[in-house]
Formats: sequence, C-alpha cells, structure tokens
Amino acid sequence: MAMWQCSKLPRLVAVALTAAFIFAGCSSTKMAYRYADWGVVWWVEDFVSLDRDQKRQLNQDLDTLRQWHCSAELPRYSAWLEELEADVASGPLDVYTITYHQQQLMAFVPDLLHRALPVALNLLQSLSDEQVDELTQNMARDQEELEQEMLAGDADETARARADRTAERVERWLGDLNTDQQGLVEQWSANRGQQTEIWLQGRKNWQQALLSALEARDQTDFADAITDLVVNSEQARGPEYQAMIEESQQALTSLMHDLIQAGDQRHQEHLQARADKLNRDFVALTCS
Repeated sequence: MAMWQCSKLPRLVAVALTAAFIFAGCSSTKMAYRYADWGVVWWVEDFVSLDRDQKRQLNQDLDTLRQWHCSAELPRYSAWLEELEADVASGPLDVYTITYHQQQLMAFVPDLLHRALPVALNLLQSLSDEQVDELTQNMARDQEELEQEMLAGDADETARARADRTAERVERWLGDLNTDQQGLVEQWSANRGQQTEIWLQGRKNWQQALLSALEARDQTDFADAITDLVVNSEQARGPEYQAMIEESQQALTSLMHDLIQAGDQRHQEHLQARADKLNRDFVALTCS
C-alpha cells in the first residue's frame, strides 16, 4: 500500500466507525472507546516513549494488520456504505433500517479486534517497568484533564455541553440542524442523567484493569487477560457502564430516527452526499 494510503486508512476506519453515531444509533462514546480498544497500540504509543526495536516491531505488525484490513475489510465497508446510500436515497430512514445498519456495522468489529490483538500483545509485553510507569502517569493525567473538561460546571451546564457535542457530530452528517432538530438534541441531552460521569468512571476502570494486567505481563495468562479487556471491554468498565450503554443505545437510536424525520430534503441530500464521499474514499484505496 502506498504511504499516503497507509496514513489515510486509520482515519477512514475511524470515520466509518463514527458513522454509526448517525446510521447505527450507537453512542459516540461506545464507538470511540469500546470499539476503538482494538487501537490500544496507537494510544499506548502516544503515552509511552518506545525504543528503536519496539518501533520497528510495531511498524511491522501494523503493516501486516493494514494489509489484511485493506484487502479483507475495506470491500465489506464499501458494500455496507453502498447499501446505506441506497436506503438513504429511498427516503427518511425508519427505526428498523437504522437498527439494521447498526447490526451490519457491528459485524465488522469481532474480526478487527482479534486481528489487532497480536499487535497489542507484542507491544504491551515488550514494555519495561519504566515504560509502564510512564504509561500510568500519562493515562492518569489524560483522565484528569478529560474529567475537568467534561464535568466543568453544574448538571445543566454538563447537559448543554453534551448537547453541543452531539449537535456538532450530527451536523457532520445532516448539515445545519433546524429548530425542531435542535430541540430534540437538547431534550435528549437533558435526559441522559449521569451518563458522562458513568462513562468517565468506566473509562478509568478499564485503564486500571489494563495497568493491573501489565503487572503480570511476563505470566502465561497475560494474553488471555488482554484479550478479555479488548474483546469484552464493557465488563471491565463495570455494571453501571453496561446498563448506561444499553439504555443510551436505545435512546440514541430513537434520537437518530427523530432527527431524520424532523429534517427536510436538504438534510437527506447532505446525509447521502456524506455517505457517498466516504464510500468513494474507501474505493480509492488500493492494497499492494
């Protein structure tokens, strides 16, 4: 794969997964932090200073993963997007169609998780005690900064900030929201209760579980521990998180349906154009 294609691929994958926020009715946090756990190797690299051998091994492992993903998975993404385009062109999406595309998108995840696991294991097992300490400190600082950003202000301010984030993501796919759509987003955000706090705590729980596993990275069951953290990540995040995700997914599916129904032809055209552009980006990628 050409250099520009290698650098573009992770971004396109992330965009495709994020598309579920609109098309599949999944919460953005679920997509970004549950299903992006397969990308643990990328954010560990951001939080830890790797030596030359680690970087070389990581690049080799990632190249293998990219080649598989490009040849085996991108055609599946493209087929899904073509079907989505056709459904959008036929008129506003109903709840059944939104749920169907959710299921189609989720079907991409298991293979990706399992294929990425060897990459994560090679990197995590190679970390020194000093690197684990660095990872611990950097994750704690990142978590603290995120909590300060997302929990600034009282409950009403948190809800307004959530509404702003939601509207920003929605508008990438639907264009500028009308008054009715803005009201739907604000009402949905106000009804989410302690969702932000629960999500943040679940994220912290998962990171702590990872650090605990790293303490035994020289043990024979380390691979099983990391596999469980990546494949069954919601369990490590705790029961409150699991319950929140279940409720949030259903509520957001309804929100997406209501937003589309409250839109007009302009929103339909924007949505279809966005899906078409993403599909053309995938088609433009070649594997070699």
